[in-house]
Amino acid sequence: MSFAEKITGLLARPNQQDPIGPEQPWYLKYGSRLLGIVAAFFAILFGLWNVFSILTLSVSCLVAGIIQMVAGFVVMLLEAPCCFVCFEQVNMIADKVDSKPLYFRAGLYIAMAIPPIILCFGLASLFGSGLIMGTGVVYGMMALGKKASSEDMRAAAQQTFGGTTPAQTNDRAGIVNNAQPFSFTGAVGTDSNV
Repeated sequence: MSFAEKITGLLARPNQQDPIGPEQPWYLKYGSRLLGIVAAFFAILFGLWNVFSILTLSVSCLVAGIIQMVAGFVVMLLEAPCCFVCFEQVNMIADKVDSKPLYFRAGLYIAMAIPPIILCFGLASLFGSGLIMGTGVVYGMMALGKKASSEDMRAAAQQTFGGTTPAQTNDRAGIVNNAQPFSFTGAVGTDSNV
């Protein structure tokens, strides 16, 4: 068994549908899950660090640390439900979220990561919540889908507008009305025709 098969076996969940779809590469599928697990671990760790800021009487950092720890546990619950085998409902919750579109998970992660950063701006909240936000961004990019081929993009750029005339694709297409011609080589503000 190769190293990649071992890692994917650890990150895959039994009886799981493929919510991401076959069009995503394997390294994005499992890399996003691995990033979520690492982000959850660091969010819990740095959230605990923020909770200890109560010693300096910083109530906002205490609240930010609690929110960050809860966000870390939620991400861990959704990305690695095998860590919560003692709770029966965890797999049901994770399966329900897996059945939603990827942009739902992306929005959830980003929304959970913002409040700790706002309440207690520091390295602990920025790094812990930033990793959760990064996981959300990765899921958001996966929700956007695969980039089209260059031929498909070129064909879409040359489509007809209104069904009658083809789109202009030369340098005089009218994008910028006051653009100088390409042959203009004089200095700005001087008359080059003299």
